[in-house]
Amino acid sequence: MAEKKDRSRSIIHFSLSDAIPILKNTFKVWSAHDPFRQSAAMAYYAIFSLPALLVIVIAAAGFIAGEQAITGQLSAQISKLMGQDTALQIQEMVAHASIDDKSIWATMLAVIILLIGATGVFAQLQKAFNVIWEVKAVPNKGIVSFLQTRLISFGLIISIGFLLIISLVVTTVITLVGVWLQKQIPGMAIIILQIVNFILSTALTVLLFALMFKFLPDAKINWRDVWGGAIVTALLFSLGKFALGLYFGKAQPTETYGAAGSVILIMLWVFYSCIILFFGAEFTKQNVEWQGRSVKPMQHAVKDPEAELLLKK
Repeated sequence: MAEKKDRSRSIIHFSLSDAIPILKNTFKVWSAHDPFRQSAAMAYYAIFSLPALLVIVIAAAGFIAGEQAITGQLSAQISKLMGQDTALQIQEMVAHASIDDKSIWATMLAVIILLIGATGVFAQLQKAFNVIWEVKAVPNKGIVSFLQTRLISFGLIISIGFLLIISLVVTTVITLVGVWLQKQIPGMAIIILQIVNFILSTALTVLLFALMFKFLPDAKINWRDVWGGAIVTALLFSLGKFALGLYFGKAQPTETYGAAGSVILIMLWVFYSCIILFFGAEFTKQNVEWQGRSVKPMQHAVKDPEAELLLKK
């Protein structure tokens, strides 16, 4: 367990002498929780949840910005991360999972199935976070926990849609500014735009991770405790995205696995992303303990003695 100290300052202001032991404790506990097994499980659940998740995100964000604009933004982002073939494959998944041109009863049933499917991956993510924070839902309050998890998961899905709208607006503004800068300072315009784009995209990623760390676990976590972990996770995620882009470009798993290449690529992406996400969550917890604070379970949850025993082995 992390050494506790009476510290009230935020993680953003910690010194290098604090960072080294926190990272050391983080790696130790992160390894004990077997992140590779958990990430593999998340990749499996993500394949089944992805179509429903994207349908709801596109519908929610498209209600404000237009479905074609949001779909185009999603396709562009996915194409950058995993290639155009995978982006097209995901578009086909979304098209098959859509609920257009259905009867009223079929639409209601499809919506229920979409909600269950889309929130399923977040429910599994909550279980993984609960292991990290050493809490679990009380058995006789399982229904309350289940409903709360699904509601929070749906809220996160809407948040993703909202962030997509912001990303779309930011992209549009950057494009317009880029045209103006290209006329003013042709040589520096591309560099400036790349820096601005990196800062803004990282800020949106930090916000998404902060929302996950704050609301998914069955633990009472203060906002000041999630930002440091979210920033570290976002930076690692950016580095991992760059490394995965190089790997996918060199290894070309879509060609190796043939028709199943796109599915394998999605699972690999989710797998490596979850490894980083779990490390960030562990970092958040270790920083809280390092500063001498404790996190209590929610009303429908209790401390998990099995998780505590796992770390003592």
